[in-house]
Amino acid sequence: MSFDPVSRLDGKVAVITGGLGAIGYATATRFAALGATCVLLHRKGDDAAARAAALPSANGQRHTAIRADIVDSASLNAAAAEVKATLGRCDILVNSAGHTQPVPAGDLDALTDELIDDIVRANFRGVFATIRAFAPMLKASGDGLVANISSIAGFTGVGSNLAYVAAKAGLDVVGDALAKALAPAVRVVSVSPGAVESGFVPGRGAEFANKMASTTPLGRIGLPDDVAATVEALATTLRFVTGTRIVVDGGRHL
Repeated sequence: MSFDPVSRLDGKVAVITGGLGAIGYATATRFAALGATCVLLHRKGDDAAARAAALPSANGQRHTAIRADIVDSASLNAAAAEVKATLGRCDILVNSAGHTQPVPAGDLDALTDELIDDIVRANFRGVFATIRAFAPMLKASGDGLVANISSIAGFTGVGSNLAYVAAKAGLDVVGDALAKALAPAVRVVSVSPGAVESGFVPGRGAEFANKMASTTPLGRIGLPDDVAATVEALATTLRFVTGTRIVVDGGRHL
C-alpha cells in the first residue's frame, strides 16, 4: 500500500452514511468533483436519487442513493451487498449519520434510560455496525479509509447531552483500535468538529450560533464544508494518518 499523496479519486467508490445531511453531502460533493463515485446512504429522503444525480460528475460517474438505517444491521448488510453487486468495491466509508437531543448535563432525570440507549445506538453502535458491514470491501481495496465524523464532545465532555458525549468518546477509542486491527489495508480516523452550521441539533438557531461564534477563537462556528475539506484531505494528501483524531473546531475546545 502506498501512502503517497494523490490529487484525484478516479475509480474510487465512496459510501457516505447520512449522505443527505449537511456534512455528508458536502463531503460527497468534494469527492465527486475529484472523480469518485459516491453512494449516499440515507434513512429517509424522497429526493435522495435526485440529490445523488446532482453531484458533480467529473468523469461520467453515476452516483447513487441507497436507503439504509444504521441501527438496522440487516439493512446495512443489504446496502453493502448492493454496492458490491453494482459497483464492485468500496474504498472510502464516511460515517456522518446520527442524531442527538439537547439535555443539560445537570438534568440527570431528563437523560432517561430510553434516551441513553437511543443516542448510543445511533452514534456508536450504528457506526460500528456500518464499518462491520463494509469492512470486507474496504480491506479488499487495499487502500481503504474510514472517516468517522465524531465531535469535540468526545474529549471535552461538553455536548448536546452526556450520552452523546459517551458515544463519541467510545467511537474515538474504538476507531483507534480498529485502525490497528484493520491496518495496513484500511486507515481509520476520527474527524471532530465543534459547533457546525446545520440543523443537526434540534432547537439551536441563530442565537446559539452567534453565542458559539463569540467564544470561539477563530470567531465563527464551523461550516459543513470545513469538515468535508478535512475528510477530503484524509483521502488525498493526509494519507499517512490513521488511528487518531483531527479537530476541526476553530479552537472551540481551548
